[in-house]
Amino acid sequence: MNLPHDPLWPRAASIFSQPTEQGSDLTLVGVPANQTSISPTSAHLTPAAIRQALLRYSLAHSDSKVDLSRLKLSDSGDVSSPDKDEQKTITELAAIAQKHGLLVALGGDNSITYSVAKGVAATGLITCDAHYDLRDGVSNGSPVRRLIESGLAGKNVVQIGIADFSNSPQYAERARELGITVIHRSELRGASLEQVWKRAVEIAGSRIHVDFDMDICDRSVVPACPAAAPGGISADEIRQFAFLAGASKEVVSVDITEIDAAKDSSDERTMRLAALVVLEVTAGLSTRI
Repeated sequence: MNLPHDPLWPRAASIFSQPTEQGSDLTLVGVPANQTSISPTSAHLTPAAIRQALLRYSLAHSDSKVDLSRLKLSDSGDVSSPDKDEQKTITELAAIAQKHGLLVALGGDNSITYSVAKGVAATGLITCDAHYDLRDGVSNGSPVRRLIESGLAGKNVVQIGIADFSNSPQYAERARELGITVIHRSELRGASLEQVWKRAVEIAGSRIHVDFDMDICDRSVVPACPAAAPGGISADEIRQFAFLAGASKEVVSVDITEIDAAKDSSDERTMRLAALVVLEVTAGLSTRI
């Protein structure tokens, strides 16, 4: 990427240094996964593409409480793919989580939500996703079901943005049976996102993992998300949720998933939005340090 150099315009990618033994307030970690996806995807290429997109941005923010300079930020590189050895991935993520504060996992398809939530020992889950992810088997459509079956309480799971005509009645019923709180896409129209988020955190409790499945967004802003549909939330709305997640002391990790780096538009709008989600999470975190 050939970009101009300006010493007064530091690029956002520069703030995520290599980790030190002392740890950091936030660390990025790539979790490349694509082999269990229901539809073919090159999502394993996405962690590198998001890091590259961070070069597009700088550090100023309109919120006076945001000060990125007070944060120690790092990039822990990529862990092993859970497609090959999921338990190894979980072990590697757990070791990283012990050294650092907020863990931001760059997927990878949505199957990584299981590994990341297990790696940080999450006891609550909030998904920003158009889909329930309660399918049988092991795939990008099953991490929520798998987490609940492995011990996560359904009553501590909140799913924001579940879309009409993107799920089956059977999985809607499964969500009800498991005690999951569902906040449908239709409920977000005209709602205060801060109030929606506050309610979600109160239900999910503590040690919350947040899944940002980017197909919650309108297809026009995430063309690299195969399952995104017209009528999803806006780019601005997911950025607001990302800031709120970073600002919430109960949140210990987030993931960004379901982007196929090989299918983005020529203007790289999906990758650019994913990079902004990383930066909004980071900005939010700076308000709680």
